[in-house]
Amino acid sequence: MIQTPFKSYELDRIEMRQMYANTLLEMAQKNPNVIALEADLMSAITTSKIIGEIPKQLINCGIMEANMMGVASGLSLTGKIPYVHTFAQFATRRAFDQLFVSGAYARLNIKILGSDSGVTAEHNGGTHMAFEDLGLARLIPNANVYEASDANQLGCLLRKVEKEYGIHYIRTIRKKAVKLYDENETFESGKGKVLRNGEDVTIIASGIMVAESLKAADILQGKGIETSVIDMFSIKPIDKDLIVKYANKTRAIVTAENHNVIGGLGSAVAEVLSEHCPTKMRRIGIKEQFGQVGKEDYLKEFYKLTANDIVKNVEELKN
Repeated sequence: MIQTPFKSYELDRIEMRQMYANTLLEMAQKNPNVIALEADLMSAITTSKIIGEIPKQLINCGIMEANMMGVASGLSLTGKIPYVHTFAQFATRRAFDQLFVSGAYARLNIKILGSDSGVTAEHNGGTHMAFEDLGLARLIPNANVYEASDANQLGCLLRKVEKEYGIHYIRTIRKKAVKLYDENETFESGKGKVLRNGEDVTIIASGIMVAESLKAADILQGKGIETSVIDMFSIKPIDKDLIVKYANKTRAIVTAENHNVIGGLGSAVAEVLSEHCPTKMRRIGIKEQFGQVGKEDYLKEFYKLTANDIVKNVEELKN
């Protein structure tokens, strides 16, 4: 049974980057301690509108992401709430030591948005295509790690983490996502969202792969396979109870992520299953590959991230 009302898979009316900029502007107007930090990407993420409204609450740190993490750490020490944005690979790979030591080790309060995640980097190519950022963020002790699946979810997460002290990493895309939730939906750390219930197999997905999983579930229904679909937007902490519940229910789990199968959602789910409920499992994601230039549809096909790839893995797992 489909639980989400958006079965047509229409795109959100607002881009993810617009949701980020609009939500951050709204929060900053209400709270002078909210400070936006950018690595010369105001146009890319549309935070340039903050400069026009409250210029003292946005700092352009230039293309110096490691330094930007240091600036965020300093702001946190003075009681500010820094929201740091850059492309996902720069927020993690390039600035990892500063985030880890200056931010997390010092037990500071920093919110990080990593955009253009995975194949959605498209023409920026392999150097800008982060397939490992969730894994790096998960390694940080006590960090909270999320992947936003649609605009309303992103807005909710941004508002939520303002009130929660610590390191919070939110992974997102910049353009429009498939609409999954209405504006009144709420999201909790460590709690997944069940979007579809079925008895035969469970697909646990995040980000752009949630919509692909729902499409796969439609195809599988036509083949007589009833599928549960879970949006596991909270990667750390992860919803252990929900994973174990559906592993016991369907006895087959497939994970789907726009990320390396090592370190991200697939690894997190496998860790839960191996310790609490050993279950047949397949992980869909990037396997021993770097990124490349291309349109998103082509890249999904190349890296086997489509609904049809999910269907194939489910059928192989069930046979």
